[in-house]
Amino acid sequence: MDLTTILVIACVVAGAVILTDVCYLKPRRIAAFSPESRTEPIAVGYARSFLPVIFIVLIVRSFVFEPFRIPSPSMTPTLVDGDFVFVTKFSYGLRLPLLNTKVLSTGEPHRGDVIVFRLPADPSIRYIKRLIGLPGDHIVIRNNRLTINGSPVPLAPDGAYSAGDEFTGSQLAVEQFGHADHVVMFDTGRPSTDFAATVPAGRYFFMGDNRNDSQDSRFPRVGFVPEENLVGHAVRIWMNWNFPEWPRWNRIGKRIV
Repeated sequence: MDLTTILVIACVVAGAVILTDVCYLKPRRIAAFSPESRTEPIAVGYARSFLPVIFIVLIVRSFVFEPFRIPSPSMTPTLVDGDFVFVTKFSYGLRLPLLNTKVLSTGEPHRGDVIVFRLPADPSIRYIKRLIGLPGDHIVIRNNRLTINGSPVPLAPDGAYSAGDEFTGSQLAVEQFGHADHVVMFDTGRPSTDFAATVPAGRYFFMGDNRNDSQDSRFPRVGFVPEENLVGHAVRIWMNWNFPEWPRWNRIGKRIV
């Protein structure tokens, strides 16, 4: 059960308590003779206090921003294990909580966006990857080189990764989609996962920036991701804390590109 489900249940329970009080308990209190009998029950007081707060949190989380913690190094060097990011829920459309039904279209995903999505094989699990292929794109990956619709994606060497972790020494490169670019990483100790396919209609192809250490659309567990599984666009890092280590303050506030 995720937080959205818990918030919806809490709203329903608090609302039911207040409605029961208004329709049934309050009239009985007003008609009571003793002052003690007219005292509002503690549960009703708590429900009145917490319902507005819970409702506001639910609205913000469902339609505006949702926090997400990076659980693995698959997006290194863009995002690292321990990063907490803000995900805009309104980037690709507003959806009703729990039902996941789109009620308003607000935009389309763009190649290169870093997106949180629900895993098709298990929607309770959320992944974060970079959008590589749009519906209808023909994707080819050979020896770590990406080709889209017959055109090789520009890739320029950018030195070596040197963060002092297990990926130190991995090769960095700047990958370019149109006028936007981002840095990807290739662990020379791991083989390339080659791939070739056309993205079906209504689905998207994702890869991690840590290209040789990412469970993404190249693998059957993820595959092509349906449009309705998109959660939102990851836009900024608001915290980095990989407990029990100290927070990495220099990552706070970084824009995700």
